[in-house]
Amino acid sequence: MRYSSQTIEALLASPPNFGGKAVYKLVRTSRLYEQIVQQIEESILKGDLKAGDQLPAERELAQRFGVSRTAVREAVKALREKGLVEAYSGRGTFITDGTSQAVRQSLDLMVKIGQPEGSTHLAEVRAILEPEIAALAASRAQDSDIATMREAVAVMDRAGQDPDAYIEADLDFHLALAEAAANPLILSLLDSIVGLLREQRLKIFKVSGGPERGQFHHKRILEAMERRDPDRVREAMKAHLQQVREDSQVSTTKRSPDKQ
Repeated sequence: MRYSSQTIEALLASPPNFGGKAVYKLVRTSRLYEQIVQQIEESILKGDLKAGDQLPAERELAQRFGVSRTAVREAVKALREKGLVEAYSGRGTFITDGTSQAVRQSLDLMVKIGQPEGSTHLAEVRAILEPEIAALAASRAQDSDIATMREAVAVMDRAGQDPDAYIEADLDFHLALAEAAANPLILSLLDSIVGLLREQRLKIFKVSGGPERGQFHHKRILEAMERRDPDRVREAMKAHLQQVREDSQVSTTKRSPDKQ
């Protein structure tokens, strides 16, 4: 399923009637954010909003509901805590299938409890999933997916020594591949390990030459995607994951003396 804002934009711009009542109503009582949450939850339960639909920008939601941006911000926060929406840096907030957060929490706990084996397990899972995700994406990607990947690579180039900017763009790059595969289960699987990937990338960023090696492989993957070549992008992803694994091992080795 493609991420698209068409469904919710249509609902908010011209709310359809169900039994003579509009889907959304202006909120005028106390605890405004809870009522916004309730209305969006009802739309999800009715199927008017589906996994992958994008919420409008904060300012537009505030205008549509007739509330302040603060109320909208609190509502989105509550929806995220419920696992009903997810925010992606630079792309916006999207309706989820409600299961990603539960899966993510379980995986986070498993890996943390199982350290240091957890990092090895994560590397094995990525080696199984991501090369085939990339190959599938190469045959299904739309121009917008490629554009998102290009922008992510450009942001990483500009990031310099800013780990937050680099890591968020790195995650965007890999999530763009998952989106390009056009399979909601694939996106949910990768989304469920985003938190773990962020921690892994932070460690690699501190390894000398780690970001530069990562960029070399990102650009090879991007080039293969631009050629729409599944075999080449699969091999490029395998090489990238091997580089990540090696840099992760260097990071672990450097930290081990401090633990003794």
